Amino acid sequence: MQESRLFKIIYYLLDRGQATAPELAERFEVSVRTIYRDIDALSGAGIPIYAEAGRHGGIHLMSHFILDRAVLSEEEKQEILMALQSINTAKSRNDSQTLQKLSAMFQIDSENWLEVDFSRWGNKDFDREKFELLKSAVIHGRNVKIHYAGSCDARSERIIQPLKLVYKAKAWYLKAYCTKKQDFRLFKLNRILEIEVMNETFERRLYPWQIDSSEGELNTITLRFPKEMAYRVYDEFDRTQVQRQENGDLIASAKMPEDEWLTGFLLSFGTQVDIISPPCLKEVVAEQVRRMYEKYC
Repeated sequence: MQESRLFKIIYYLLDRGQATAPELAERFEVSVRTIYRDIDALSGAGIPIYAEAGRHGGIHLMSHFILDRAVLSEEEKQEILMALQSINTAKSRNDSQTLQKLSAMFQIDSENWLEVDFSRWGNKDFDREKFELLKSAVIHGRNVKIHYAGSCDARSERIIQPLKLVYKAKAWYLKAYCTKKQDFRLFKLNRILEIEVMNETFERRLYPWQIDSSEGELNTITLRFPKEMAYRVYDEFDRTQVQRQENGDLIASAKMPEDEWLTGFLLSFGTQVDIISPPCLKEVVAEQVRRMYEKYC
């Protein structure tokens, strides 16, 4: 148990840079005295760890310290290499070099047996370039100017502070702070039409976890599908969100943003979906269908 905690302390310090003894004690659920004994044990084992007193003090690792490759198990090494192989979205020359270096360091001949490509069919170059630019902006804390396609074909130019790239529900999103709206927003990468990384930097801030939509709060949507649509239902919803009825119908319930995307999503099922709640959503979809009828008839 102590050996496992010692490694965890090292990992924590490598990630955070430093920590106080009470902080470590609370995290690993031991006493402060036990933490200091652990520090002495690590120091005695040759780990360059030290404690510094004072207001800005704490427990540190020497800046030159790195973990030896032997710390990782063979399975963990394989998992690291597979993770590098699997995401091909922003594949570049540097990615390939990183994979080669780690393969050599781990002494593992890693076969490229898996490929995951999140870019759209057709011209992949812009999707990959966009991803790479946003990744760099997030890491280095640089403002980004974008041209964004919103709902109803409303295009806008915005200066945003990119905080995190997120893959969710078959699409990439960017969590960011929008200087135009003076608020946090979630941008869909496919809707970013133009992008320019600026020289101005920003101070990172915490993205509020409760904000999951660029258009507003999420509401619970409940839908009924005939059994013939099971293939689509399980494509779009997790099985825990679906209840099968005695007659074979499927009731799906999930939190979704009530926006133009949701209307288009529901229309994609044609007559093979019944909106159970909220009732007002029926009116929204019906109005859209009426407009489509008038347009084409």
